[in-house]
Amino acid sequence: MTPNSRPAPGPAGAPAPVRSAPDLLHETRAREGTVGLTEAAAGYEAAIEAAERPGERAVLAEALRRLAVVRHRCNQSVEARRLCERSFTVARETSNDILAAEALNTLGGIDLEAGPLADARRHFLRAVQLGGASRELRARAEQNLGILASIQGDCEDALACYARSLEAYKSCNDEHGSAIAYHNLGMVSAQRQLLDEADRYFTQSYEIAVRVQDTYLQGLCLLNHAEVYFARERYEQARRNAETALGLFEQVDSGVLRAQAYRVIGMVYRETGRPALAEARLRSALELAMTTGSVLNEATTRRELAILYQAMGRNQDALRLLNEAHALFRRLDARSDLVYVDGKMAELEATYLAVVSEWGQSIESNDSYTFGHCERVATLALAVAQELGLDQHTQTTIRLGAYLHDVGKVRVRHEVLNKPGPLTHAEREAMQMHPIWGVELLLGVGFPWDFRPIIRWHHEKYDGSGYPDRLRGDEIPLAAQIVGIVDVFDALTTDRPYRPALSHEAALDEIERCRAWWSRAVYAAFRKVRAAAFPRDTRAPCSLAVTSQTQ
Repeated sequence: MTPNSRPAPGPAGAPAPVRSAPDLLHETRAREGTVGLTEAAAGYEAAIEAAERPGERAVLAEALRRLAVVRHRCNQSVEARRLCERSFTVARETSNDILAAEALNTLGGIDLEAGPLADARRHFLRAVQLGGASRELRARAEQNLGILASIQGDCEDALACYARSLEAYKSCNDEHGSAIAYHNLGMVSAQRQLLDEADRYFTQSYEIAVRVQDTYLQGLCLLNHAEVYFARERYEQARRNAETALGLFEQVDSGVLRAQAYRVIGMVYRETGRPALAEARLRSALELAMTTGSVLNEATTRRELAILYQAMGRNQDALRLLNEAHALFRRLDARSDLVYVDGKMAELEATYLAVVSEWGQSIESNDSYTFGHCERVATLALAVAQELGLDQHTQTTIRLGAYLHDVGKVRVRHEVLNKPGPLTHAEREAMQMHPIWGVELLLGVGFPWDFRPIIRWHHEKYDGSGYPDRLRGDEIPLAAQIVGIVDVFDALTTDRPYRPALSHEAALDEIERCRAWWSRAVYAAFRKVRAAAFPRDTRAPCSLAVTSQTQ
């Protein structure tokens, strides 16, 4: 029987007694963790309808607040906020400070996900001011303050808040509240890589959730514990946990968490060498995340799918997904998904660099003489950029552009790349097309860092003698000049099919002779960085002009 259904008439046909508002509220609250959100909402609506009568204002305030929680879980935050505000008004009209504080605390919880964090903090603090005599309220307020700290990346403060919340719940003999505190302690412990502690906390929370029959919390514990198992490379346990959680979330209509469960299962299949299954599960996760509007889930899933495509050698697909994930992360403001955005962005950018670096190495595999060239160019170019005082965004742009500056060489025939003698005119023309081909390969991919100018113009020269566009002076972007001079230096100091490597000193002599190819600032920064990075080279010099095939 649903909470708002009515019993059949008695034997004599008399109407069934109307159920009281307190009974409807209590029954729905008790069953909320085991029924779907639609049924829970119907129960609270019935309680609200019954409580509209005089004398039931306290029940009305609480039923409004509980319905607000359900609406918020259904991604109806505007309606949830309206219900919470009405709950607060009803409570204040009856001078019930505890219920008013409860409404403020719930309103602050909505602000954590859908409103400014400053408003969330203001609501929590006012809730404590109004209802501080209630240990139950203090327990929830500490829990919410812990969430705020976690969002802002302060794990130490989050752990302290959750620990105080746990103690307050225990002092109230609130087993369900204790389970939530254990779960949150597990989340922060996992974030800090304290995996043994996370194991223990998730286990404690899950045992209580089973005992109190909270299906939603059981699923959360299993899913987040699965991520801990994944981090420990205990993949079978991770998969079992995530699949069990998936079944539980289907019972409580949680599309957001089903998306997260599919993502973990896909990650397991990826790491255990089953790419087809991995792609299918990650695609399911992505579709659900997009359907439910979960930006964090969508961004994180795109990152995990990119890692799969990287392993499959689908580097362009991987970069496209990472670009899309980067744009999504930039939309996050640490509210809608309760996440420390800076940490997530750092993880994403590390993945981005890994994909680009691996792609650069795969390009070099066509040319046995240049293996490691892109990595060396990226490292030294980054140092030159830092010497010039360029900002972090520009430094990342230069590093990525250096990794992929030769991406267009995939269209140059292998025998031309490895030709031991001089190139013919036609071969040289083909070689000099690689900057243009590199840019063409990346068309249609919207990068968060614009490193395509580096790819196209790293062979341009300050005196106008370069290619492919014969740019002159400051027409050449600074980033392209930096990668260009480092590219020449590395080409000169490594063995090539058409000549042996020069010593560093001989290479510097050649660069000095071609001094007009770069601006004064770039040349000076390169010389300073090179002097600090390389010890004096004792190899015999080889007198060769900078006229190799790669130039």
